[in-house]
Amino acid sequence: MAIRNPPAWMWAEACEMLEQAQRLQRQFFRFGRAGEAQPRWEPPVDIVAYGDEVQVTVALPGVAPEHIEVRAGDGLVVVAAVRALPVRRQATALHKLEIPYGSFERRFALPVGHYELTERSYTNGCLVLRFIQR
Repeated sequence: MAIRNPPAWMWAEACEMLEQAQRLQRQFFRFGRAGEAQPRWEPPVDIVAYGDEVQVTVALPGVAPEHIEVRAGDGLVVVAAVRALPVRRQATALHKLEIPYGSFERRFALPVGHYELTERSYTNGCLVLRFIQR
């Protein structure tokens, strides 16, 4: 029996489940072009506006801040680096590896406007970028 007009809560729940599935997909490994040997993944990002300032937080656990590359221009931001496999050669077994590793690149657009990167910091495994609208 089909439901002709599902209640709004069913649509909201379905949309939430789809969003959660998309987040999980981004967190798992993505394989790049055929010539690339390392898996690619996308770290989660928060983008919050405070008036004419936009703060971007990128979760990068285990990534050394000096190895993070940030490119910004024309409303597009690209964050790239490599998270090394956190296993020494002497390991005898891998019981669980849930945190993604390998090369990553995350591209995202800022809200409409012209922005200048004014601050870059790395705290508690998160890269924080602050942009001011010009």
